[in-house]
Amino acid sequence: MKYAAIASGSNGNCYYVAKGEDVVLVDIGINTKHVELRMAKLGLSPAGIKAIFITHEHGDHIRGLSVFCKRYQIPVYLTEGTYKGTKLRLPEHLVHIINADARTAVGDLTVIGIPKYHDAKEPCSFVITDGMTNVSILTDLGRGCDNVKHVIQHSDVLLLESNYDEEMLRTGRYSYYLKNRISSGWGHISNREALELLLENRSPRLRHLILGHLSGENNTVDIVEQTFAPHCEEIELSIALRTEETPLYEYVPAMQTISRFVYVEQQITLTQF
Repeated sequence: MKYAAIASGSNGNCYYVAKGEDVVLVDIGINTKHVELRMAKLGLSPAGIKAIFITHEHGDHIRGLSVFCKRYQIPVYLTEGTYKGTKLRLPEHLVHIINADARTAVGDLTVIGIPKYHDAKEPCSFVITDGMTNVSILTDLGRGCDNVKHVIQHSDVLLLESNYDEEMLRTGRYSYYLKNRISSGWGHISNREALELLLENRSPRLRHLILGHLSGENNTVDIVEQTFAPHCEEIELSIALRTEETPLYEYVPAMQTISRFVYVEQQITLTQF
């Protein structure tokens, strides 16, 4: 499977996952021109995208959705709460309403919705699997609920939110309201919380950790790297940036990985919020 973060951060999010001709995007939170430019740098064509999955209605996850899906006539999958929250009027033939815990087939891929805590109307994260490899995209997490923990336990590739440094948020210029919103258990998780989730729940099958959705105001790449690098000696560690795309990565499971595979669809117990 191939995957990349086209954009990741509080100014915009967009994630690419593919197996062969089966290609999906998770969120389009930057404008269409920048999605096209960043994909082109990776040698990717928007015309090959088979489906777009939207996690929730906040602007940094849907900013480019309307123009992009209309231009390329790509089906959009999102919960009813998310669609209502977007206040967008998308072409009816492109809109597919799904449950927050839905399993959606896109060719050889299955996209699994993961309900989560976030201050949105009906949010979910997504795991994309081909039955051997699980690529998990977990951002905008108010807290590390049981769903999130279970996904981490079964991830081969994990893009995990590491949004803010607690001291920077505490002493920074954000208003009291915004600081509380971020750290309330309904906003985002800090570097410390992300590390605790990783250490308590990762399994030997995890081979690539990407930290994403870094705050531009309350975090730095250096802090995130210093926090996680001592704990990632046996896996690949990457940090997705706000300003540019990551490389296009490819994950090829080793035979030992396949033999210990536990299909997340068969294991996950979903908590209804």
